Amino acid sequence: MENDIAKGKTAAVVTHLTLVGCLIAITMNLEPKNAFARFYIRQTFGLHITFHALVIFLNYTTIAFAWEVLFLLHLGLWLFSIVGVLKNKKNQIPLVGQYFQKWFTFIQ
Repeated sequence: MENDIAKGKTAAVVTHLTLVGCLIAITMNLEPKNAFARFYIRQTFGLHITFHALVIFLNYTTIAFAWEVLFLLHLGLWLFSIVGVLKNKKNQIPLVGQYFQKWFTFIQ
């Protein structure tokens, strides 16, 4: 188990960089497949996609302080996730992490 986490840690860290980092991590995890990396790739892919979708939505609204709240929420969830990687634990993102694991099953 410890060895499995160590092998997938690099891809799990790379996936946190940006949406492009997620795509790079997906290719890094193609062979050999690693469950720890796959877990974090799905989590951060969902986090990045949700953030970008909300940014697009906010472009068409005039909600005051929405950008700041969205950015701080994204940053907080990102930090929660990266701390899990660094501690070698699977920290599921609160409220939506379980859905990210179900929705992004195409990420192997």
